[in-house]
Amino acid sequence: MFENLTDKISGIFEKIKGKGIIDEDTLNNVMREIRVALLESDVSLSVAKEFIEKVKKNAVGQEIIKSISPDQMIIKIVNDELSKLLGSENDDLNLSSKPPCLILMVGLQGSGKTTTSAKLAKWITKNKNKKIMLASLDIYRPAAQEQLIKLGEDNNIDTLGLQNNKSPLQIAEIAFNVAKDSDIDILILDSAGRNHIDKKMMNEVKEISEKFKFSEILLVSDSMTGQDAVNTAESFSNQLDLSGIILTRIDGDARGGAALSMRFVTKKPIKFMGIGEKIDDLEIFHPDRIANRILGMGDVVSLVEKASEEINEEEAKQMQKKILKGRFTLLDYSKQLDQLTKMGGIQSIMKYLPGLSGLKDKMEEKMENNDIFKKQKAIINSMTPRERVHPELVKASRKIRISNGSGTHVQDINKLLKQFKKMSQMMKKMGKNQNLDSIMNSDQFGDLKNLLNKNKPIH
Repeated sequence: MFENLTDKISGIFEKIKGKGIIDEDTLNNVMREIRVALLESDVSLSVAKEFIEKVKKNAVGQEIIKSISPDQMIIKIVNDELSKLLGSENDDLNLSSKPPCLILMVGLQGSGKTTTSAKLAKWITKNKNKKIMLASLDIYRPAAQEQLIKLGEDNNIDTLGLQNNKSPLQIAEIAFNVAKDSDIDILILDSAGRNHIDKKMMNEVKEISEKFKFSEILLVSDSMTGQDAVNTAESFSNQLDLSGIILTRIDGDARGGAALSMRFVTKKPIKFMGIGEKIDDLEIFHPDRIANRILGMGDVVSLVEKASEEINEEEAKQMQKKILKGRFTLLDYSKQLDQLTKMGGIQSIMKYLPGLSGLKDKMEEKMENNDIFKKQKAIINSMTPRERVHPELVKASRKIRISNGSGTHVQDINKLLKQFKKMSQMMKKMGKNQNLDSIMNSDQFGDLKNLLNKNKPIH
């Protein structure tokens, strides 16, 4: 979501990198360019203006720390203010009230509210070990209740059955009583949305919010709607006692400014963000990590957390033993490709790594044209078990057989074998030398840019 802003700000910082002295004129030019970048990314004028003023105030006249260069000092100040703008730190869900703890989901129709309700239920079940029940209060949108019931069934989440000829308030009362009788820890109520803010909708959710004591009232907002999302958030915040915001579709082609403006306008924390369509694609919103991503500094902590969720610990230990003994095979390589795919592919991982955001578009172009991983998987699957363990056996006649079986070219097989050889050499080196810096800087690791340039489509 923040790629547009990241590219612009990274370009601005690139201009001042290495400068021994940052004078006032240079600083003013940098601040002006950052302001334009913010506005072009849908950050509201008032937010952009206040942000720039705070950065300038901290930068002007500040003694330059001897251990870092002036450009790094400015980046640090921008990073600190960006973190503050986004909320400084993550606000956890308040789930401490007497069961059933109540959560009300509000938002416009089409914001992804129903899907997000199911995602949140799944996240709480997985991370908080609580017994959850879902209930839809939407009596207007066709099949809205059925959609939530289906999501519940597909993901083993208790859901209130279909309620016909009842008002949203009546359904909420029924759901509360069922949850209480069933020893449910947390009840999530998915309220009805509209295509736009109207009096009837607001009165309805206000009546429900006043009838019960909610631990959380969460606004679900579509980040793709840009500045409209900020206006919607402000309207809901003025009418309801919101406790937080969940941003959806941040994996889409949004410019990101809505997230920056929303926290500033509502004074409410962004608690989660939807990063995809799958039930597990809900991520805690960490302001400091998001600030790092925006400034192209990566987010290795989130990457490690993501990896720990997707990768089997026992398999990882077995793989480590093989690497340390230098017994890495093409079958192991194939498993690594599977795990990479589970984590969203290399394009997804690159956004978490510092300094690689600029290569993401190039990587996506190469992947789209070449489907490197799919080809390599097909090649490995077309090999015999012996060939996967001993790739040095794959000579001319075998290459022709494998290429025919996998629907690829001999050149593709040559590339795979060459890359695997380099990787095997690196793995052996890792077994002997635990110094990560020397491994990363070695010729065996190679340069990602060169790899991208070499992997050109074969016609």
